[in-house]
Amino acid sequence: MGRLSVDLCGITLDNPVIPASGTFGFGYEFAELYDINVLGTFSFKGTTKDPRFGNPTPRIAECNAGMINAVGLQNPGVEKVISEELPKLKKCFDKKVMANVSGFAVEDYAYTCEKLDKEEQVGWLEVNVSCPNVHGGGMSFGTNPEAAAEVTAAVKKVTAKPVIIKLSPNVTDIVAIAKACEDAGADGISLINTLLGMRIDLKTKKPVIANKMGGFSGSAIFPVAVRMVYQVANAVNIPVVGMGGVSSAEDVIELMLAGATAVEVGAANLIDPYACRDIINDLPRVMDKYGINNLSDIIGGVK
Repeated sequence: MGRLSVDLCGITLDNPVIPASGTFGFGYEFAELYDINVLGTFSFKGTTKDPRFGNPTPRIAECNAGMINAVGLQNPGVEKVISEELPKLKKCFDKKVMANVSGFAVEDYAYTCEKLDKEEQVGWLEVNVSCPNVHGGGMSFGTNPEAAAEVTAAVKKVTAKPVIIKLSPNVTDIVAIAKACEDAGADGISLINTLLGMRIDLKTKKPVIANKMGGFSGSAIFPVAVRMVYQVANAVNIPVVGMGGVSSAEDVIELMLAGATAVEVGAANLIDPYACRDIINDLPRVMDKYGINNLSDIIGGVK
């Protein structure tokens, strides 16, 4: 393993940098800009059992140090992801990919995960119980320990690949939910997803987003991510994938010190499509600056 390598649920990543679901499509769009094999891996667009058009427009609102989105899990459905999207990805990405899965009922999650579990290129199943942009399902599972555990157990029954449960920060006790998922068999935890936010147009005196509220992301939420990753990493015995406002190599190292094994980059990709590539290229410089020989040595370095 190299200086930047980490082990995520038994699979070695060349580096810990992972574009977050919903900010990197199915990868091949970014492959037109640079060789995406430089990534540790990436989490592809949130996939549901059936196709979804998503929420009505407008779906995006700008904010200071961030943005609000309410796309609403627009995707072609798992059958087309398998038959159309993954074959296109295979042509430009030769590593294992992280499949992001969402649903509106426990049975939906199990169905979609069972389908994707059979795909050779899928390395991990990132099960999203934290989406704030859809009505019913999504975040409703991630705000209750029992519900999150139920989804986890159902998915584990039908899959052999590592299952990473993606949690919502819009809760009172993130640790209780993470531990419930671990007890139900989760192989890892990823956090945080977006915070619930809202903007109002002063001219129209109406919400900017048609959905009224949406997921607030960007550099403004980074301190919340550091806090929650630290809390969860010190409470569970499974790997944590950290995310939330990451935009630099320094941010990656800070989240790893808090306890993250790998780090996802979200909104930064929408600002600069080369963000992940540039963060990876900058990691050795920052490591040298702070006397870090191997990234795997610093995971959970702050107690």
